[in-house]
Formats: sequence, C-alpha cells, structure tokens
Amino acid sequence: MKTNAKVVIYTKDPCPFCVRAINFLNARDIPFEEIDLTGNQSEMDRMKEKTGWATMPIILINNELVGGYTDLVALETDNKLEPMLAK
Repeated sequence: MKTNAKVVIYTKDPCPFCVRAINFLNARDIPFEEIDLTGNQSEMDRMKEKTGWATMPIILINNELVGGYTDLVALETDNKLEPMLAK
C-alpha cells in the first residue's frame, strides 16, 4: 500500500499482539518504524502516560494514537485505515 503517513509502533517482547500488529502491517506492505521498549520500563511508562494507552503495542499514525492491534484491525474493517494512511 502506498502511503505518505508515518506509522510508528511501540513494542515489547514478549507481546503476541505486537507480533500480530507487525505481521498485519508487513502483510499489507505498510512501512512502519518499530520502537522496541523491551526492558525499558521508564520509557514504556512515559509513552503510556503521553498517549493514555495502557497496553502494548502502542500504534501511532502521523502522531495520532490508533491504539493497539485490535484497533488497527477495526480501522481496516471500517475502511478507515487507508484514508488515514493517505494523509
């Protein structure tokens, strides 16, 4: 999928939903930047505080919080993902 959007995914290991989100993006050829916060609890806490999102992964598109894996899938199901990526 051609996109100008900046997609960032904050992950940790182990995290099955992080793996699913990465596989979801890769399967659709959506470029993204992964920031692995494994073992960096203070940065994880900071991102959770900043975004208001309590679980991993934390997915942002153009600095806008999408949420986690299920939220990403819901966006696609509702045909809202492609317009977000087109911005």
